[in-house]
Amino acid sequence: MMEYNFARILALIKKEFITIWKDPKSRGIIVVLPLMQLFIFANAITMEVKNIDVAVLDRSGTYESRELLSRFENSPRFRNFYYVENEDKLKSVIDNQKVQMGLYINNDLSKNIKREKSADIFVILDGRQTNSASIASGYASQIINDYNNEISNVKPQLNPSVRNWYNPNLEYRWYFLTVIIATLSLVITLLLTALSIAREREMGTFDQLVVSPLNSFEILLGKIIPPLVIALGLTIIMTLIIALFFKVPFSGSIFLFFVSIFISLLSITGVGLFISSICKTQQQAVLGVITFQMPAILLSGFISPIEDMPKFLQYLTLLNPIRFFMLLVRGIYLKGMNFNDVFLNLVPLVLIAAFTLTMASKTFKKSLN
Repeated sequence: MMEYNFARILALIKKEFITIWKDPKSRGIIVVLPLMQLFIFANAITMEVKNIDVAVLDRSGTYESRELLSRFENSPRFRNFYYVENEDKLKSVIDNQKVQMGLYINNDLSKNIKREKSADIFVILDGRQTNSASIASGYASQIINDYNNEISNVKPQLNPSVRNWYNPNLEYRWYFLTVIIATLSLVITLLLTALSIAREREMGTFDQLVVSPLNSFEILLGKIIPPLVIALGLTIIMTLIIALFFKVPFSGSIFLFFVSIFISLLSITGVGLFISSICKTQQQAVLGVITFQMPAILLSGFISPIEDMPKFLQYLTLLNPIRFFMLLVRGIYLKGMNFNDVFLNLVPLVLIAAFTLTMASKTFKKSLN
């Protein structure tokens, strides 16, 4: 029966921490880079549509039309308003992409409101920008419906009721920042584990590990623990920054949150060690990380819903730890996901972790031999 010397494992773990921290590049990667990316991504990257320029053709020119237009002008979603005199001018500014949206108000708006008849407000959108047009349409419809509900003597035939759970004001930053936790943790864990064995080979110290009293399991354990500790520490820091600095409310269980992160990072560690064990240089390891990282993020549901992907890709995402990692982080942080839901998403992560670590162990043993 194989016996493990924990003193030797602790010595290797200490050596890994010292090696990582003594390298200025490694310090920059594990401390400065993720925090810098967190602040940059939070403020610079968004899929929201803001600063929409609008052309207005107000044929009514009444109190009611001015009240409606004031709702648009006071909305943070819209920026510049161009009041035009006729349909040709309205068409021209949209054609030239000077504005993204046009509002056309008929001259019978006030009369129809007073008579409790339906009044049409035409919202014209630039269909060349499909995503922006769809989102801007939603903004305009919401403003018009809100104004309609404020007028007590109007009884609309259709009265849509919209409720947004878990993010009532549709703050895109809430969604994006919680996903960034998973993304940056993924990057750091992959890089540190992928570079660990490749760095030993490049520095010429890998042979010393081979002839040392440490067996393959002890070496593997010594390579796994430091990246996990560092990634967990950074995750705690990023979570505190998001909660305290960006004011994103934490709704779930802190215990379940960090258990989920630990198991997720464990599955990613196996991928990183597998990459590291088959690479001879750190440059090859970085390329291996990029090769895995981009498809994994694309197939996680972050950029586009998994339900919209082709069937074979939907099945492929079941093998992607990032899919479950992001789902758990977002679900626990914003929704307060309960234990049963967390458990159902942890099961595939545990299976993926067992598989990736087993593959990394077998590949590592071959490289030792």
